[in-house]
Amino acid sequence: MAGNQHEPSEDVLRDLHRRMVRIRHFEEEAGKLMEQGKSPGALHLYIGEEAVAAGVMVHLSDEDQITSTHRGHGHLVAKGGDFRLMYAELFGRETGYNKGRGGSMHISNVDAGMLGANGIVAAGPPIAVGAAFSNQYRGTRNVAVPFFGDGATNEGSFHEAANMAALYKLPVVFVCENNGYGEFTPQAQHQAITDIVDRAPGYGMPGVICDGMDAIAVWETAGEAIARAREGGGPTLVECKTYRYVDHVGLRGIGLNYRSDEELEEWLKRDPIAQHEARLIERGVMTEDEARAVHDEVMADIAQAIEFAENSPLPDPADLLNDVYTPTAAS
Repeated sequence: MAGNQHEPSEDVLRDLHRRMVRIRHFEEEAGKLMEQGKSPGALHLYIGEEAVAAGVMVHLSDEDQITSTHRGHGHLVAKGGDFRLMYAELFGRETGYNKGRGGSMHISNVDAGMLGANGIVAAGPPIAVGAAFSNQYRGTRNVAVPFFGDGATNEGSFHEAANMAALYKLPVVFVCENNGYGEFTPQAQHQAITDIVDRAPGYGMPGVICDGMDAIAVWETAGEAIARAREGGGPTLVECKTYRYVDHVGLRGIGLNYRSDEELEEWLKRDPIAQHEARLIERGVMTEDEARAVHDEVMADIAQAIEFAENSPLPDPADLLNDVYTPTAAS
């Protein structure tokens, strides 16, 4: 698959930077809150993988749908998520996106086309295919993008979704965030292939690999696949080679028994935000002071959002079953 023949504009370059910075700081602060016991439950953080969500989401509108994973905060942030409503949801508060009922692993914002994070591995692709079928049936130009990890491509639900998408040439872009681990299991111990895209021809769709640590590379690859889907060209499997800097749960990065500290150090040299900032400064798109100002602005927004979440009420137990079950029509 040929690459785009144009470079991103300065506005796009700044947009990619801001989205990644927003994700990184949101996740770092969320991890601290979990460790302090202020955010109940486990958080699966997206730190290190920011370039994937940012590079894809630049091309999407609120009318385009995405599905996410247990590691889904970054996708919602990149799609315009409101920090206040996100932290409130993580705190289990009534003011959260899902009134405290979704929490971290099931946070969603249907108004923005974010059809939900999902704690079930590979549950997102079938949902996205359903949305894509609806898009096609209604004659829209909207695209559905399921995000999933390398481990999800071993699941039957992924294979069924990919097969149906290719059969009906649905407007779907399958984005595999291959961070090299299925929870604690290295990819080589659960797959005989190195590249997930090797599976794409078996479904009858193109597959393309991109550097998931480079926001511009993701922007270029995803942009072409999304444009192809909008024009009726059918699905594409995009594999982004990326890495999470933290453990499966929480903020810990070093001293893990299933990967080496040396491996982590090598990937840290390719930090997607540091790389992107260096490139923008070198090109004269922004100065170091301007880059720092973005970080400072985001951190100020986060501080206000956490205060909002902490001061928000818990759900009323009397409303426990509200917004949980969909009422059925009387028989």
